[in-house]
Amino acid sequence: MNNMKKILLGVTGGIGAYKSLECARLLRELGFEVKVVMTKHAQEFVTPLSFQAMSCNPVYARLFDETSHDAMRHIELAKWADSILLAPASANTIAKIALGLADDLLTTICLASKAKLFVAPAMNKIMFENSATQNNIQTLIDRGATIIGPDCGLQACGDVGFGRMGEPDQIVAALNKTQSHFWQNKKIVITAGPTHEAIDPIRFISNKSSGKMGYALAEAAAQLGAQVILISGPTHLSSPKSTVTLHVTTATEMLKAVLKHSNDTDIFIGAAAVANYKIENPEIQKIKSVDEKRSLLLIKNQDIIYAVSRLDKKPFIVGFAAETQNLHDNAFQKLRAKNMDLIVANDVSENQVMGCDTNRVIVINKKNEKIELPEMPKKILASRLLDIIGDLIK
Repeated sequence: MNNMKKILLGVTGGIGAYKSLECARLLRELGFEVKVVMTKHAQEFVTPLSFQAMSCNPVYARLFDETSHDAMRHIELAKWADSILLAPASANTIAKIALGLADDLLTTICLASKAKLFVAPAMNKIMFENSATQNNIQTLIDRGATIIGPDCGLQACGDVGFGRMGEPDQIVAALNKTQSHFWQNKKIVITAGPTHEAIDPIRFISNKSSGKMGYALAEAAAQLGAQVILISGPTHLSSPKSTVTLHVTTATEMLKAVLKHSNDTDIFIGAAAVANYKIENPEIQKIKSVDEKRSLLLIKNQDIIYAVSRLDKKPFIVGFAAETQNLHDNAFQKLRAKNMDLIVANDVSENQVMGCDTNRVIVINKKNEKIELPEMPKKILASRLLDIIGDLIK
């Protein structure tokens, strides 16, 4: 039985509002009591009467209603709800909630409520990609909100891209999944970012990894209730909330940290771009530029994922493969060689993955079955990957 039985469904202005009727129906089928709050612009797309029929409750739309006896309606609804689902959530409403504005019934309830917040964004792709919108969404995530979607597809304006509201069954399933106990107290170790292998005191060998994918996975897993240890190479990112973040520099340091914390872990996700080689004898003093040529002798670093696979209590292992050719074949070969359970492969031949905010991947399991995920923001991709991992383990 769900712990959160009372859902306040907030409907904002957008063509996706018609999908919210199905959300209300599906939630009631799962045993939730649903009350609907509509913004003024939402009523331009769907009538309150339709939501009243689907929710079997009165629909609320006005902050001040002379015909109502509820003088403190926004407070009563804020206290009533166990969770709040905004679907569709327009760019305007997301911005207002992020800024703490309260100029209508829905935003006032959100400001007054301590309920868990779920947000299903729906807007034009350019509006969704705008840095202001992305910053507002990140603000909500930082406060504990769960973002569901959006999807990629044809939009009402004719554009194709991310911003379209997810399908009702997917939204309700995602909401219901966060309330399951599967991820609660699951121990997860995640590596992220690059490593630096010293040449001399000021120079090093590294790569273009930003750590964004690993950090997004850590943040998403923590939101689901997992106990997350993030082992990060050098990045410019802030540590995700509700995680234990350990900072390392070299591949050897990362290996030691991983082995120290992975003996009793349930899931290991190797998202770091670990240097395959290191300098055999780094110089103690800065190398002077006097020689026309200089050779560096490289020796191989110990493979972290393979080391984890050799533990007595092997966790469920997820690895990443960055390839410039033969993406599927090379990734599957890597999965088998390192005894992984799942591998996430991305094509880096066009140099548009590392350091970027989006990614397109192929997920391959031990049976060589694949799931292709289209280009999407890494924060959304992280949630999709955790869904796949959870389904495989269960």
